[in-house]
Amino acid sequence: MDRQEAMTVFLAVVEEGDFSAAARRLRMTPSAVSKIVGRLEARLGVRLLQRSTRSISLTSEGSAYAESSRRILGDMEDAEVAIQPGAVPRGRLRVSLPSAFGHRLIVPMLPDFIERFPEIDLELDFSDAVVDLMNGEADVALRVAEQSDSTLVTRRLAPNRRVICAAPAYLERHGAPQTPDDLQRHVCLAITARGRLNVWEFQDGDGRRAIRVCGSVEANSTEALRRLALAGIGIVRLSELLVGGDIKAGLLVPLLTGSNYAEAEPITVVYPHRRFLPPRVRVFVDFLAEQFARRPWEEARFRGEPAEAAVLPKSRPML
Repeated sequence: MDRQEAMTVFLAVVEEGDFSAAARRLRMTPSAVSKIVGRLEARLGVRLLQRSTRSISLTSEGSAYAESSRRILGDMEDAEVAIQPGAVPRGRLRVSLPSAFGHRLIVPMLPDFIERFPEIDLELDFSDAVVDLMNGEADVALRVAEQSDSTLVTRRLAPNRRVICAAPAYLERHGAPQTPDDLQRHVCLAITARGRLNVWEFQDGDGRRAIRVCGSVEANSTEALRRLALAGIGIVRLSELLVGGDIKAGLLVPLLTGSNYAEAEPITVVYPHRRFLPPRVRVFVDFLAEQFARRPWEEARFRGEPAEAAVLPKSRPML
């Protein structure tokens, strides 16, 4: 039995949810489709599908095999497309994005990308969890971290500087801290269960010192902390990429700029090592590098605004 054919037939049954529908899609007879799936199960020694008179469903083994089959068949197609001269980037591109960075920075860029590459179908996953790229959970991921995984290709997009800031309304009520020690008597907005991010570092002579902040308000979302800071609830320490537009627009005021140690993990885009890189991945990575080179967090269309007034910006005309 041809393994590629068996995988293709099996996936058609899974996606159509019916042997007859899969047969019509593949221009085969239902009995031929059923025999191929049956022989596949016999060769593997496991049941992939649970069959009843009205429906079929995947077993746990069938679910794992379907996921692997999609990845294998996709890799085969990518290898063929990648070596074709002038191949047009197309197909589904699954992108993993940190929630706050994804919404604040990447989403406003996407109209340009969609207009430039209309044959690519985007699937965006907004999550702060680290997905397994080698296991096919996504094609490419944006990360805020130094990368040490040798199985991944890493491209640095931008430095990541953290800024301590607060809204003018907060500073009018409580005053501005003049030294790092003054933070102990202010409301500092903290990250829930992310201890490392609640340790704010400062330059102290020739060295560094750290202060662990705590406050009456915590959240597990940096975007939530940004909005709370904009509302004048407290002082926050976030990436310049998230609050740079707010500071430029005067909605937030930077604090302790002379002593804040701003450097943090860089913004990177990562994807699996492959001999034949799918064109859709290559053009997306190149697009991100091009966009970040313009420092988009400083552009007018990326400036912060109250959440209720936020709208998706219009695309710029293609050059």
